[in-house]
Amino acid sequence: MSEQAQFGIFSPQAGMSFKALADRAAQAEKLGYHSLWLVDHFWNRGIPDADCLESTAVMSALAARTEKLRIGTLVLCNSFRNPALLAKSLTTIDNVSNGRLEVGLGAGWMDEEYRGYGYEFPTMGTRLRQLEEGLTVMKLLFTEKRATFKGRYYALDEAYNNPKPVQTPHPPITIGGSGEKVMLKIVAKHADRWNCPAGYKSFEAKFNVLKEHCKTVGRDIKSINISEQLLVCIGATEAEVEEKWKVASRLKPFSLTGIKGTPSQVTEQLRDRVRQGITFFTVMFGDFGPPQTIDLFAREVMPAFA
Repeated sequence: MSEQAQFGIFSPQAGMSFKALADRAAQAEKLGYHSLWLVDHFWNRGIPDADCLESTAVMSALAARTEKLRIGTLVLCNSFRNPALLAKSLTTIDNVSNGRLEVGLGAGWMDEEYRGYGYEFPTMGTRLRQLEEGLTVMKLLFTEKRATFKGRYYALDEAYNNPKPVQTPHPPITIGGSGEKVMLKIVAKHADRWNCPAGYKSFEAKFNVLKEHCKTVGRDIKSINISEQLLVCIGATEAEVEEKWKVASRLKPFSLTGIKGTPSQVTEQLRDRVRQGITFFTVMFGDFGPPQTIDLFAREVMPAFA
């Protein structure tokens, strides 16, 4: 079995200036990372008064400052924007980037944000139904000359979306979530990539449920890129790793399914995951990703999976 894999940096922007984000993107591009992924939050739950730039605006700005790095968000909250407007915004970003947009979408979960910004916070079932309708709306606008749709929550009436995305038929769609009855069924029907969120009890069990949903909807599981949101605590020596882990271990739920070690130890743990069928990792570094850590991982780990 091939042990190839790709690596993106999961980069929550809370507490980061735009310059810091732009510098991180430039370094990631230079070192050969596949992508940089933001979060779609209005504030950080742990440090609510920290600076937190809005994700779609930052995606566009980073797209304009890079040439190869792909730009995404884990994940855009379907509830925060009308999906037709979101499709228009994302199409624009795909054009700004000349085809380097990654579309990440989810149902939303942080209820205090909804209340704070005056959004209705419906039940999980409703949010999942809205997500599926939203995906349908977006795909129509990405691909149809004029899009018409009448759903329970959203509607289109002969809507134009020009120019179209650079990527055809549309930018790849990543869906983040692991709910077994509904969310993974939505993944089977709509996603180009499934991103399994950190903190799961059994990746194998989740993956098997997705395989069954794919069979039900007539989808080849091999057509879905399998991704994991993964905390990586890496250091040049074991002593350095243990010192970093004192902080990283408190980053729950990420630390529950995270890995730690020197470059060779991290490489072996990643190989175990690739053997399970994971071919893409959105890496959140346990020390919050200072330049030297981003460099160490790129130079000492990534070549083993090229």
